Amino acid sequence: MKIGIFGAGHMGGAMIKGWIKSEKIEPSNLLVRGGRRGTAQSLQEELGFQLTSETSDFKEMDIIFLAVNTPLILPILNELKGLVETSSIPIVSVSAGVSVKEMQEIMGDKYPLAQAIPNTPVQINEGMTGIVFAENIDKKAKETIQFSFDLLGDLVEISEDKIGIFGTLAGCGPAFVDVFMESLADGAVLNGMDRDMAYQVAAKMVSSSANLLLKTGKHPGELKDGVTSPGGTTIKGVTALEKEGFRYATINAIDTIMKS
Repeated sequence: MKIGIFGAGHMGGAMIKGWIKSEKIEPSNLLVRGGRRGTAQSLQEELGFQLTSETSDFKEMDIIFLAVNTPLILPILNELKGLVETSSIPIVSVSAGVSVKEMQEIMGDKYPLAQAIPNTPVQINEGMTGIVFAENIDKKAKETIQFSFDLLGDLVEISEDKIGIFGTLAGCGPAFVDVFMESLADGAVLNGMDRDMAYQVAAKMVSSSANLLLKTGKHPGELKDGVTSPGGTTIKGVTALEKEGFRYATINAIDTIMKS
């Protein structure tokens, strides 16, 4: 598969790394057009994919991704329209700010389009991506898009009205978890643990706890109850979190993003 991607910033770069790490996509089959910041050039030196400044080069791709800032999505589609409309190369935007309907206003309602919201763990093939397909997308184009994301982790098809909350939970959530892990490590360092070990223990604890939930299918509260013995140390810690408004702070973080 030949993959074309506009943008090699945080998300574009993460996707590129994930495809190469999967060993299913050769760097030579990745064509990237970067922006003015030079991040694509730096990443290309590290990973060895193809770099171009010419939009016309993308007509040879099997699929095209737009991983650029929201204001650039529609202008790039205007660039691509005459180039790819007869070949029907699937185009996927990974920007939360442009809907499939807005893309269709330029490309037409019969063109194979999708809007996807991946998160940064795609770079280690453990991402969670939500996707909205154009209603009339054909089977072949849909399978091509699905295959490209399957290499990066899990893919969930969602309705267009849920793309915002999906992006907030899956896309912003990793930053919340990072803050949580950093705080856990700080608490451990405060009590004498080496910082590198503290980060390692915190990260593994979060990862294994999440996998336990996924593999058992148990409610998070049930798993919590299984650790909090009567009068024990864990319930004392949970009580301290409740006193400081841990739950409310987390809920409010999600709600604040959705209202912004």
